[in-house]
Amino acid sequence: MGSGGNYAYAAAKALYKNTDMTAEEIVREALNIASSICVYTNDNITVEKL
Repeated sequence: MGSGGNYAYAAAKALYKNTDMTAEEIVREALNIASSICVYTNDNITVEKL
């Protein structure tokens, strides 16, 4: 993920505790938030589910 990882992690924790979003929705939104904050993180997101 790169330098925006801490932003995405913080956003994901906040979303997990305060929304009813699914895990995939949280991941996508957290990465979108990180990409809007960190100039080295882009919004080309691929989510792999197991």
